[in-house]
Amino acid sequence: MELLMALVIGLAIAIITSGSIILWAWRTFLLPQQQKLEAMKQKLEEEKSKAERMQKEAEEKFKDAETKLRDANLLVREELQRERDRLEQEYRERREELLRWERRLSQREEQTDRRMNQIEEREKAIKKEEQRIQALVKEAEDLNRKAKEELERIAELTPEQAKQIVLSKVEEELQAEIARKIHEAEEQIKQEAEMKAKKILATTMQRCAVEVASEMTVTTVSLPSEEMKGRIIGREGRNIRTFELLTGVDLIVDDTPEAVVLSCFDPIRREIARMALEMLIADGRIHPARIEEVVEKARQEMEQRIIQAGYEAARASMVDNLHEGLIKLLGRLKFRTSYGQNVLDHSVEVSHLAGIMADELKVNSKIARRAGLLHDIGKALDHHIEGSHVEIGIEVLRRYGEPEEVIHAVAAHHGDIEPKSVEAVLVLVADALSASRPGARRESFEAYIRRLEQLESIAKSFNGVDKAYVIQAGREVRVIVKPEQVDDATTAKLAREIALKIQQDTQFPGQIKVTVIRETRAVEYAR
Repeated sequence: MELLMALVIGLAIAIITSGSIILWAWRTFLLPQQQKLEAMKQKLEEEKSKAERMQKEAEEKFKDAETKLRDANLLVREELQRERDRLEQEYRERREELLRWERRLSQREEQTDRRMNQIEEREKAIKKEEQRIQALVKEAEDLNRKAKEELERIAELTPEQAKQIVLSKVEEELQAEIARKIHEAEEQIKQEAEMKAKKILATTMQRCAVEVASEMTVTTVSLPSEEMKGRIIGREGRNIRTFELLTGVDLIVDDTPEAVVLSCFDPIRREIARMALEMLIADGRIHPARIEEVVEKARQEMEQRIIQAGYEAARASMVDNLHEGLIKLLGRLKFRTSYGQNVLDHSVEVSHLAGIMADELKVNSKIARRAGLLHDIGKALDHHIEGSHVEIGIEVLRRYGEPEEVIHAVAAHHGDIEPKSVEAVLVLVADALSASRPGARRESFEAYIRRLEQLESIAKSFNGVDKAYVIQAGREVRVIVKPEQVDDATTAKLAREIALKIQQDTQFPGQIKVTVIRETRAVEYAR
């Protein structure tokens, strides 16, 4: 019994001891692990809640971005529609203007036909008048003969004495008739000369047909796919930065599908960039080293194109023996514009016009064609050298040994100096015809009139100015002053002040000549 009690007590002690050990182990090892599991579970729940919130925010941002993109697409479509409407309106206006000019040309042709008929009628009338004069002369001879016989019979004069009396009387009677005939002949010669000049100009313009090229400051390059835009931009934009740095143009990559835009005011740099970009797109390898190689190759090819364009212009104008330097400068004019008119095409047209008029007038057409082709050669360098394109052109032509007749015609083609040869006058007229032809230049008629009115108002704003006229298509201002208020010494000062005022207040191409005229008149009548 005691042994049994001892066993029970030992068993109880063992159970208590093992429970304490289990409790200690649970507190020491299992409880911290369970707490860590609870903490990780709680953190996991928080991360899950945070992820759900971020997902909701991302969905909201995506919806906002989608809404903004949709609004932007609508704005772009509206802008494109407005631009399309504007271009259609401009097309309609240009077409209406062309129709008006066609009607005017038809009217002028009808007027020319009527004038030719009038000239033929006047020639017939002149022939009749000549016949009448011959009849009068014959009648006068008969009267002289009869008067001679009568005088000999009545006055008993010698034939020589009677002849002197008759001649003096006939001379007195025909003096007024001779003066009138001389005046009529002078007027007829003037009219015939004017008609011949108009006929020459009309024939010249009809025989010359040169396309009008309007240049822009941007060029669009087509892409084979949208993926090419990313390759053009490159990693972190290094390709596009290298391309813009080497070519000097802005490469615009926008939402336009499968196209990028090259923007630059210098057409030569823009053309080099276009050629280089097209070669890179065709090759497919686009990285900074390849871009530098292709741009250099495009520059060399552009140099050859410039020389080729110069030779083609000289050949089209039938001008030979030009220096290679002048050929290069002519080729650069292909990428130069004036009011939207291509300067090289304008130069070739002026050469044709001057040559045709020279052939009609039987003067030196070679000089006229050569001067017409080279008259704007200074515009190839006016962005790099100070001075007007006329002054630059004269210096360049002298450097390359051009004849003095050509240099004089170039110097006088804007009326800066007085033309002293027929060829110089023809170049001046041909330049005005080419520049003023409808559609040749982009400057609107209203803007042109406003500029002329502004020049006249500036000149009239000075004290002592009586009248002011703008001539030579806005290249010269003639100012007439009041002689009682402005003396001879003040005219030079007034001309300089007007020129400075024009230079400060207006924008104009080339240069404007200011001429101040002071004239004193004394009038008296004999009674």
